[in-house]
Amino acid sequence: MTTQTKLTDTQTAILKTAAGRPDGNIEPLPATLRGGARTKVIEGLLAKGLVAGANGHHLLTDAGYAAVGKRRPISKGVQKMGAPDALTKREVTHVLQKLEATSRTIRPGTKLAAIIDAMRHPGGATIAQMMAGTGWQAHTVRGAISGMVRKRLGYEVITEKGVDGQRTYRIA
Repeated sequence: MTTQTKLTDTQTAILKTAAGRPDGNIEPLPATLRGGARTKVIEGLLAKGLVAGANGHHLLTDAGYAAVGKRRPISKGVQKMGAPDALTKREVTHVLQKLEATSRTIRPGTKLAAIIDAMRHPGGATIAQMMAGTGWQAHTVRGAISGMVRKRLGYEVITEKGVDGQRTYRIA
């Protein structure tokens, strides 16, 4: 047996309005509710577990929907927990296909493409050579190699220090 939560008229109105919204957000609150009264109402709803804070918003919980006799709406395209998982599998497959298709595609003629082309030469390329090819400063070239070439595009970059003391970068 569940006990009925005592709500004020204001709390009930806020919960009913929020239950009618697709995301269950209690904002915007009524314009007549300002200052300390606004804070007290929100604190009361939080204390009763009818709303929960999420990224600066206050969203209805399942208990909040139940308090006004409603159920949380199920978004289009979302299946219930007991239903077959075909939609989820399709989404995962689509994401993987998208990742495979875009994992190593670089627009030709861009500065990033110039860096990659320079590093593909058999001897590799120095930071100075890549700076001359792109017009970037040394820290930007190094950041592009680390962030884009290595991490995002997944290339294996080999660095070697030559006899002249210059470090060369090449793609394996």
